[in-house]
Amino acid sequence: MKIFGRFRKALSNIYTLTCDRLTSSHTRNIDGSKSQHGRYVFPAESELHEATIIGFPSRCSLPPDMYDAVCKELAQLALAIAEFEPVRLYVRPEEIQLAESLVKENDSKTSRISIIPCPINHCWVRDTGPVYVRDTTGSFPNRRFAINFRFNEWGDKKPEEDGICWGQHWPLMNDQVLQENADFARWVIDHDLEPAPVGRIDAPIRAEGGALVTDGEGTLLITESSIVCDERNPGMSKSDIEAELKRLLGIEKVIWFPGRRNVDITDVHMDAEARFVRPGVIAYSKPHAIAIDLWKDLSAEILDILERETDAKGRRLQIHTIEEPDPRGLVQSDHDELSASYVNFYFVNGGLIIPKFGDDERDQRALEMLQELMPERVVRQVYTNAIPLTGGVIHCVTQQVPAMEI
Repeated sequence: MKIFGRFRKALSNIYTLTCDRLTSSHTRNIDGSKSQHGRYVFPAESELHEATIIGFPSRCSLPPDMYDAVCKELAQLALAIAEFEPVRLYVRPEEIQLAESLVKENDSKTSRISIIPCPINHCWVRDTGPVYVRDTTGSFPNRRFAINFRFNEWGDKKPEEDGICWGQHWPLMNDQVLQENADFARWVIDHDLEPAPVGRIDAPIRAEGGALVTDGEGTLLITESSIVCDERNPGMSKSDIEAELKRLLGIEKVIWFPGRRNVDITDVHMDAEARFVRPGVIAYSKPHAIAIDLWKDLSAEILDILERETDAKGRRLQIHTIEEPDPRGLVQSDHDELSASYVNFYFVNGGLIIPKFGDDERDQRALEMLQELMPERVVRQVYTNAIPLTGGVIHCVTQQVPAMEI
């Protein structure tokens, strides 16, 4: 081991919303100077990775009785990914000993996990971390870039004093912790020096990585509710935001879904609803029959739009439905809500990591379907329960670092 120096809970009733001002956008060169606006492309997540980012949570970011279980599941996920590619595990200095003890399972895997001391709190690095992109202008050959979307707690959602939601007590984060969350993407970018330093792009729009579902060929799936709002992007219109998404991510066509404000803390991220298996082919998450009507209506709306749309290349979308597990027996109490989407999977080099929730029938069905859709990949299931009970699944707690183009 090397050591280096979507919430689907309806949390709106314990969070208050405040607005935040936008700052001007620029790209910083390696020497810290500002450069002109560029154009970039977000590589398909299925492309070759340099590494995977995972983050251990701080103790102030989760209900106390869930902390150990979440960390154990994150460690098991890191070990599963390390079978395929290196893992960069970001950990607060005071939790390094815990992280080391949890990933000491297999020498061949552990040697591919680098523990990096870092001021991190949320384990949801898909949303808080950087989004790595490539320059498309040709002006910066062999340069690496990553976008800092300036995370602001999913639109400035902050817990109220009681911190109680669905029977769990959520710690209150002080101003220092909230600032660390806002600075996490920037910290990662500024400290990512291998195989070459990374140029930081401070975006003029706010977004979270879980909101961005792309095919690598110019198509983006995104909900209006998760990005077109004053809490993230005050004063910006849908067309303004779309223009920046196209410039920053190499998008040619945006397929918009209405989504729902405040139905969950993310305002509906698409990475739990529909994902590209490959360009033109989508895995769609169907809520279980006992899901609440609000989620079933929202999901049906997403499916209806997908069935009517074409992608950036004019192709009709092939949609494969994967039913979510039965939450009964998977939750700890009647107050719990499980974030349980099989399409919240994660691509690794030569493989695919998918969740296993404990519903044997549907776990097996999801495994077989995704293996059939991607016969060229090794599909691995990783058991998750504590992570879904605190708000996300596998894609939510991972972020790919694309390999440099040769």
